[in-house]
Amino acid sequence: MIVFILKRIGYAAPVALGVSLVCFLLVHLAPGDPLSAILPVDATAEMQAQMRSAYGFDKPLPVQYGLWLWKILHGDLGTSIATGRPVLSEVGRAVGNSLILASMATLIGFTFGTFFGFVAGYARDSWLDRVASAIAVFGVSVPHYWLGIVLVIIFSATLGWLPPTGAGPQGSGNWFPDLEHLRYILLPAITMSVIPMGVISRTVRALVGDILHQDFVQALRAKGLSEFGVFRHVVKNAAPTAIAIMGLQLGYLLGGSILIETVFAWPGTGFLLNAAIFQRDLPLLQGTILVLAMFFVTLNLLVDVVQTALDPRIERA
Repeated sequence: MIVFILKRIGYAAPVALGVSLVCFLLVHLAPGDPLSAILPVDATAEMQAQMRSAYGFDKPLPVQYGLWLWKILHGDLGTSIATGRPVLSEVGRAVGNSLILASMATLIGFTFGTFFGFVAGYARDSWLDRVASAIAVFGVSVPHYWLGIVLVIIFSATLGWLPPTGAGPQGSGNWFPDLEHLRYILLPAITMSVIPMGVISRTVRALVGDILHQDFVQALRAKGLSEFGVFRHVVKNAAPTAIAIMGLQLGYLLGGSILIETVFAWPGTGFLLNAAIFQRDLPLLQGTILVLAMFFVTLNLLVDVVQTALDPRIERA
């Protein structure tokens, strides 16, 4: 198992380096001047040159990338052009909020997706299967920013049950695990959960249907094992793939929630990315994208390890 983990880490290292290179180049290829947001309109050529030198924009791109990567390896993501604060502190706070929201959404989606998947898998071609499948298709098809707006109209504007925006009372930028703050996370978490719910539901349905038709299940029933005992074996065989899908969905939600976080004004990485894009804040944009990409690479590594621990056949393969 240790050798397998070391191999996976070895595979992840060049991927991380490639991700950092793509992140750096894509941001620099975008049009516009990143210093235009802070330089006055009547800035002299000398002032512009000083600012470019201060942020390292006067050097060739390969040199800029090398210096940027060197700073990253030492824990320095640079300084935000718009706010003047360290990028690491800005991203760290936003990642924490996004991770809370994505984890809550993944938990909701995994719970209901697994339930609907098992119901549809055990009741193939019945009305239960059709209802569960319709819910799963709805989850992956509906525009989620539109669903968020509809939920705000119903539960905030019309019924007044839940707050529409923010992470806490009085516009708080930090979320805490108490009843008051729980009201603020429900709408964005439910909105985000429909994607993993639909994906996991369809995956589990296919897994359960395939497992139930395998020979070992028929043998277990022939030996007189109860249906609950058979169910436990089905769960054990379906768990590795379901957990892998859940891990990937968590990564997708953490990096792809920009529209939902903007709709609900949730102070996470999506909201931060939106602000960095409009302000043309290159250090903040690069730092946020890099942290999200590295999180996704790390999450894939952890999913591989957990999946292998649950199913040793993967390591032998």
